[in-house]
Formats: sequence, structure tokens, C-alpha cells
Amino acid sequence: MSGTSLYRPQKVCLCPFLPLHPLHISTHLYIIQHPAEESKVLRTVPLLAACLPQDKCKVKIGRRFSEERDPELSAVCRRSGTLILYPGDEAANLEEFILDSPVYPSTIIIIDGTWSQAKDIFYKNSLFRLPKQVQLKTSISSQYVIRTQPTNRCLSTLECAAVALSILEKNNDIQETLLRPLQALCSFQLQHGAQIRLSKEYLLKNGLYPKPMPKNKRKLRKMELLMNSVKI
Repeated sequence: MSGTSLYRPQKVCLCPFLPLHPLHISTHLYIIQHPAEESKVLRTVPLLAACLPQDKCKVKIGRRFSEERDPELSAVCRRSGTLILYPGDEAANLEEFILDSPVYPSTIIIIDGTWSQAKDIFYKNSLFRLPKQVQLKTSISSQYVIRTQPTNRCLSTLECAAVALSILEKNNDIQETLLRPLQALCSFQLQHGAQIRLSKEYLLKNGLYPKPMPKNKRKLRKMELLMNSVKI
């Protein structure tokens, strides 16, 4: 079992749901984490890190990155085998991209944060426009039901990594293994009083959103257009 500690009480310990040994993968994963995520109790990155070898999963915390501040990350972004997972008009579908790519990807970067935080990090750091931009072509709904998502098809960082790594490693078992501790986390939380968090999209469409928020409606509409255009 991975040596990463999740610091949870024994009754809700997630260790039985982690792989006995870190998954054997060839892909290097870089998580760019917004500082606000570091203090979230129910974040998914620690679960992800607990399942992967330490030398294959690195977490970088911050809002701004540059060659001077982080030469290692700068070098990673400049490699031809590096991808960044972020949806948009310029993004290629990951499954299709690897079929035609002359250099098989060896590294993937994923931004961890809310959609607005991820957008801020992606667009305000020129380093992150150096790697090839890719997205996931999937219609699955998030299993991370204990945290509100903008739409039903927005995935948590762990879920994004699980899908991406299963594609890059050509091994569907990776996705199942990485999702197991997330499913257990949600199950434990629901058993102890947590409520299923419906997406903002669902709440707004069904008149259930508790606050009048025209700005958020506009943001939601933008999100819907983005999701529909990239077919996440």
C-alpha cells in the first residue's frame, strides 16, 4: 500500500481502498494546484497521489509560474512529449491526438481548482500554452457527489487524471483503481450526514438554486457553451 497518509479516523480510513502498491505507470503527472485547494478537506489530489509513485506524480502549488520561479516546470512545458489538459477550441481530443502524434506523450499537466481558478491559472501563465492542449471526450457524470460542480459533466481532478492516465497507459484498470478511493470517500461522507450536491446547472434549470445570481447564470451559460463545444 502507498506510504502516503490521508490522516483520516480509523472508522472512515481509505487505506483499504488504495492499491496495495503504487500503480506502475510510465506517464509523468504534474498537478498545478490553486492555493485555495490546499485547505479543502474533501479535495481529491491527496487520493490521487496516494495511488501513484512519488516520482510520477508531482503537485505544484501556486497561481503564477515562470521560467525564473520554476525552471523544472518550465523545462517540462517545453518538452515535445508534454500535454496540458484544459478544454477549449484549441484543444485536441486526447484519444484522437495520441493516434496521430509523432511523439507519444510522456507527461500530462492538470490544473486543480474551481473552473474560474483553473481558467485564471491557464490564461495568466504563458508557460501553460507551450504544451499541446488536450481535452477528454467523455459523457460520464462525476462521481464526486459531495462537492458542487458547475455542470453534471464537470469532473474532479482525480477523475480527469483517472481517465487521462487510462488512455495514455492504454489500461482501463487504472481508471477503476483510481476511482475506488473517491467512491469510498463519497460513501463515507454520505453515511455521516453529508448531502449529495447537485450541480449548479441542475439547480438553476429546476428552479432550486437558493440565491438570485444573474452573474452566475451568465457564467453557467458560458460553461454550457464550452462543454457543448468541446463535448467533454
